[in-house]
Amino acid sequence: MVLKAVIFDFNGIIINDEAIHLELIAQLLLSENLRPDKSEIQEVCLGRSDRAGLQALWERQGRVLTPESLQGLMEKKSQGYRQAIEALAELPIYPDLVDFILKLRLENLHLALVSGALRQEVEPVLRQIELFSQFPVLVTGDDVTSSKPDPEGYLLAVQQLNAQNPQLELTPEECLAIEDSPAGIEAARRAGMQVLGVANTYPVHMLQRRVDWVVDTLGELELDRVQAAFNPTPAVSL
Repeated sequence: MVLKAVIFDFNGIIINDEAIHLELIAQLLLSENLRPDKSEIQEVCLGRSDRAGLQALWERQGRVLTPESLQGLMEKKSQGYRQAIEALAELPIYPDLVDFILKLRLENLHLALVSGALRQEVEPVLRQIELFSQFPVLVTGDDVTSSKPDPEGYLLAVQQLNAQNPQLELTPEECLAIEDSPAGIEAARRAGMQVLGVANTYPVHMLQRRVDWVVDTLGELELDRVQAAFNPTPAVSL
């Protein structure tokens, strides 16, 4: 078994936008005469799709959302997110990201992205930071029926990488997932992947028992050690 592909999460790995999401969800709650609680929003929504997070959050507040009202909230939040991003003078991209992706490309590793965010939120950011071409496979919240921690998105990414590269014969065990949240880590685990946890959203001690590797920043990762773990040197018989 060798490392063939690296699959990125988006929010919390590509872009540091947690504060934007928390504010937008709080605004949605207030617009529905519900009380926003930052810790509850973080607990329920981080690492999950807007569909799953908003539905669960409203249920906690004793409200049942119809499919139409849930869709309306999602669209309102997505519009607010795009407006917030467009208003920024500079996108809050993590500083080691571009160099890390370059390092992966130099190792001829295939890249993909799996996110619960909507495609209309993900694509403009990737294009603006000139990384869209680096991710030939994008699996977003539009493409799946189940949110993380369900493994559907990760398994779909493997299928799409194989569809684009039939000779790759990729399996989940040959992928490294990069995640920042417990829900995302569980999704990758359930898909059968090894996981790198990055302490961008949660502290190291909350991630380290859930993942194979944990770092404070992507720039700290020793890629050769990860590759060696995927392809251990066989014991020599004497």
